[in-house]
Order: sequence, then C-alpha cells, then structure tokens
Amino acid sequence: MALTVHIPEYVEDRELVAAEELAREPAFWLAHLLSTVGDPSEDPERYGVDAAVYEEMTEYLTDPEAPWPALRVPFGGGHTAYAVYANFDDANNVDFFVRHHEWGRLGHLGQCGADDAGPGLSWTELATLAGAAQDGGEGLTDSSQRLLLLLPMLGDAEQPREAVHIVAQALVHCGIRSDAADELATVLVGEREAAGEPRWTVSEDSPIAVCSSPWSPRRVPLALGIPPSRAQALADALTGRG
Repeated sequence: MALTVHIPEYVEDRELVAAEELAREPAFWLAHLLSTVGDPSEDPERYGVDAAVYEEMTEYLTDPEAPWPALRVPFGGGHTAYAVYANFDDANNVDFFVRHHEWGRLGHLGQCGADDAGPGLSWTELATLAGAAQDGGEGLTDSSQRLLLLLPMLGDAEQPREAVHIVAQALVHCGIRSDAADELATVLVGEREAAGEPRWTVSEDSPIAVCSSPWSPRRVPLALGIPPSRAQALADALTGRG
C-alpha cells in the first residue's frame, strides 16, 4: 500500500501518496520532463522507452480519480522540496513547493500545466538540492533523480556551460538512451533562456534570492513571512551553506 503524504498547508480534500518508486522507471522521467518542459507529442521510442509503457505512465500521472502522486526531495535544515501531480477533472498541473514543518505555510516554487508559473530555482539552488547529502530517509536520495525531478523549475541566465552535459548524464543514469540524451538535455536546458533573463539577486530585505521573471512566484522571497532566522536557514540550505 502506498504511503499517504500529509501536507497540512496544501490541498485539504485530496489524498496524496508517496510516489518515489516511480523514479525506477525511465518512462516516468520521460513523461515528467516532456509534460513539464519538453514536447509531450514526442515519440518515446527514440529515447528508449516503450510507447505502451509511456502511455500507461502518462495516464497514471494525470488520473483525476486517483490519489495525487507526490515526490519529495529532502535537503538541509529539515526542509523538503515537493513535486505533486495535482489532477482535477478539467486540469492537470505539477505543483512545486518547499516546506518546513515549523513554518505553517508553503514556499511556492512554481507550477507546470494549465497555469504555468516559474521559474522557481536558480542553477545554484537546483544543483545544491540535487546534491544535498541524505541519510536514507523518506524521499529521493539519488542526485540524478533529484536533479531531473526539480529541473522544470530551473530558470537562470547565468547557468554554467556544463549544465547541458550534467543534465544529459542524469538522463542516461535514469534510463534515457545515451544517443538521445544530449539532444533532449539541450531542449530541456540549453535553449530555455533568452535576452539575459531571468536573473537572481539578493537584496537587503531578505537573504533569499528573488527572480527577475514576472511569471515567477519568487518575485518575492520564498516562504515570505517566515521569521528572519528561518529565512536565513532556508537561504543557507538552498545555497549549500547550511
């Protein structure tokens, strides 16, 4: 039986289930990335994923009658990032947010689907969350899986040149055909930014970086309203200082 995930600050009338077991399936990673960042009409076979398996995975991830799949990425200071497949009768979204049990609120990173919002992470933050040391508890522990899960929230004009290569390696690690991984990584990462946007800056008002994109929830500091000590702890955890 799937483990129920309880998030008091999230949707109250929907059941969430831990879905980290999906990370073993290449079909999940392809469906996750093509539906949020890429082209869902792509032929899955070119990436080494059986078309029937891919279709079955897509149906599961978008089923409004089933409990919502939730995948978790725990990181420094007791924080956890979430990706939740929020499926309604008339809309399918993937919600991304950060939570700490002492906040009493969520820090919204963004959303992919009917009402896109983002980006929600800089490259530094994405790399930090992907590589954060784990103790084998709940959630994803593999760095490649963590990177790909949160990749749809990436938006950074200053991402490093090796970003595409890093993502391609993660794709191969998660079961995508090696001869197609570079091309897919380029689509997912390499051609997403234009005109030097978006950019991330830290002001005197908060230690948490804010995003220049008008469509990003992070136009204001993440988890706005938490105490200053918690904001500093979150900023440190997002950048690997804590």
